[in-house]
Amino acid sequence: MSVNNKSDELLSYIRQGRAMTRAEKLRLIAQLSVPSILSQMSATVMFFIDASMVGSLGARQSASIGLVESSTWLFSGLLSAASMGFSVQVAHAIGANDFVRARRILRQGLVCALAFSLMLMLLGIVIHARLPYWLGGGNDIAHDSSMYFLIFSLALPFYQLQNLSGSMLKCSGNMRVPSLLNILMCLLDVVFNYLFIFVAGLGVAGAALGTLCAIVVSALLMAWSLLFRSPSLSLRGRPGSFRPTADCVGTAFKIGAPMGLQQVLMGGAQVVSTAIVAPLGNISIAANTFAITVESLCYMPGYGIADAATTLVGQGTGAGQRALTRSFARLSVATGMLVMTFMAVLMFIFAPAIMQVMTPVEAIRELSVAALRIEAFAEPMFAAAIVCYGVFIGAGDTLKPAAMNLLSMWAVRLSLAAVLAPHYGLRGVWTAMAIELTFRGGIFLLRLFKGGWMKGIPNRQ
Repeated sequence: MSVNNKSDELLSYIRQGRAMTRAEKLRLIAQLSVPSILSQMSATVMFFIDASMVGSLGARQSASIGLVESSTWLFSGLLSAASMGFSVQVAHAIGANDFVRARRILRQGLVCALAFSLMLMLLGIVIHARLPYWLGGGNDIAHDSSMYFLIFSLALPFYQLQNLSGSMLKCSGNMRVPSLLNILMCLLDVVFNYLFIFVAGLGVAGAALGTLCAIVVSALLMAWSLLFRSPSLSLRGRPGSFRPTADCVGTAFKIGAPMGLQQVLMGGAQVVSTAIVAPLGNISIAANTFAITVESLCYMPGYGIADAATTLVGQGTGAGQRALTRSFARLSVATGMLVMTFMAVLMFIFAPAIMQVMTPVEAIRELSVAALRIEAFAEPMFAAAIVCYGVFIGAGDTLKPAAMNLLSMWAVRLSLAAVLAPHYGLRGVWTAMAIELTFRGGIFLLRLFKGGWMKGIPNRQ
């Protein structure tokens, strides 16, 4: 029996209300997490390679991408929130064995999410020329920054199609296809980037074009797999209306709106953080960008486990399996903390070697390594925050966790960064980040064990 079939069998236990041993629970967490971790890691490697390719051009080019990076995260986060508003409903429907309703939600999600991505694309086109100046960038990097953001904005509808299709497949329990296609996207990104950056000589714009082409290919393949190949969600031979309905869109808004608001304010916080770093100079901007890219190698496994937690908790919620859902939640968080602790140790040890590959500029390397070694101590609690949030999303509990994220980011991280940056430079900014992530993990663990996130889960056992 294949790994995918084994996962399907264990997932069916949730829908059937069958008892599961601890070993079966851990096996299911691993089977769902590993493909997603590989996918997340491959995406990080893609950014790593992107940064290395651009970094070889010089500090100015690296800084131009780093300046608008927080803004790209903001837009990406908003698209993810829109997708999750519908995919969580799909997980609940599948958990309740209502596949007709799951496909109905999918149809409406396609229409609404793509419409939203077109709105964001138009916004990006309108603001791209002024954005670098709003973020505190100088004339030396403004042109490259604005072109990078413009091309990124043009890719948003395809990014949303990929995001929504992948999210739907994951919530149905299919982690393998999204993971393989994300890995393919990374490989294509490297090829396209090399062609556009070096062969065509387009520099920073070439990096954006390479990523756009990779996303287009991946998005079309992901959508095809969902709409024509998925056993539970395929629309082929299953006609139905794509017209949005009040109940579905209303529930999606209830789930996604807090996440979207969180992304706006968290993205705003990242923009403020970028503005705090920008006056420190191009060396600090570039070092900050490289350090963020490398650190993501450490925390992306946490997001992979969080994906698994969202699926398990989502289907457990739909099935009304309160005790099983609680058990999956706690085991997933413990697994995430263990994995990211191991990754933090590796990051601390190998940071100099990694940065040697990233950039030839010694000053950037030294500053990046210092930042990464500060952050390493916060990674276990960062894992707690990441996986707990995935748990809460699966349960449809998004309002209070969003508020907790915002409180932590704005009240702790930015306040400390603003105080420490003038005296300690980039090291002060990353010290503030480490303190804040430790605090955030603590409050998320408290909510997990107090159980408030389970109030909306029926008990049909």
